[in-house]
Amino acid sequence: MWRVAAAGAAVVGAASVATWSLAYPQASPTATLVRAVADCAAAVALGVAAVPALDTARHRRELMDRAAAPLAVATAVWLLAELTRFLLAAAQAGAISVGTLGLATTVEFALGTATGRAGLVGVAAATAACATVLIAPRSIPTHLAAAGLIAIGVAARPLTGHFADSALGGLAVAVHTLAAVLWCGVLAGLVLTVEHRGQWARVLPRFSQLSLVCVLALVIGGAAGAAAQLGTPADLYATGYGRVLSAKIAVTALLVTLGWRNRTMWLPAARSHRATALVSRARSRTELAIMVVALALAAGLAVTG
Repeated sequence: MWRVAAAGAAVVGAASVATWSLAYPQASPTATLVRAVADCAAAVALGVAAVPALDTARHRRELMDRAAAPLAVATAVWLLAELTRFLLAAAQAGAISVGTLGLATTVEFALGTATGRAGLVGVAAATAACATVLIAPRSIPTHLAAAGLIAIGVAARPLTGHFADSALGGLAVAVHTLAAVLWCGVLAGLVLTVEHRGQWARVLPRFSQLSLVCVLALVIGGAAGAAAQLGTPADLYATGYGRVLSAKIAVTALLVTLGWRNRTMWLPAARSHRATALVSRARSRTELAIMVVALALAAGLAVTG
């Protein structure tokens, strides 16, 4: 698990720097990195919580046991990132540094602004999810409760920021974000919890069905959100937001192509036990690395002015 986490952290860092450079000077490198860490941690937590439900009832306990440590770590990292992001946003709203941020300013930001209230929902959801996975007994209802809390926290952010004045745009991006986080997160959950070829044969077909729904939702939601935000096609290269969006579209197209190839080649082999666990892990890690880049680009979009 720790080697996968270290590799993931390196990809998040590199992708965040690349995203910031595309958006420069319209984005903060710190805000981009913190947002990317928060979004990736939330995705991993949601995916790990959901993975046991993909297996048959008699084998779910094994996946839940393997998911315990990754789920606890992911929710804890998500909570820390949400708190950091909330404090950074409060300091930015008050035009002061985080070090001089006082309680009165923080409370005013949390209760008096849409961004602050959304951030408060994110922090509360992360706290509740972390407490749930640490305290509640391991069971499918516990995992589903944690997944629901994570989904609430993920959906709260897109409803503010760029789309605060557009209900349709905010809803479209919320659907897009949830679909992307679920797609990427469940694949991360497979990497972290699935070991042998028999498990891959059982869970991969169900993940393939889930991913198809997620791809349709994220493409439709993303297209609607982009249409609401962009003024002209020239914005795709003339603005920082447009450049990051163009890169995200390209990476998403690559992911869809790779996913379709895996669906037609890897899935039949895994289902019939012809693909070894080593091959399945290698394919999933490659796809997951590209997904992390897409999540970092999405995080950059959210903080690009």
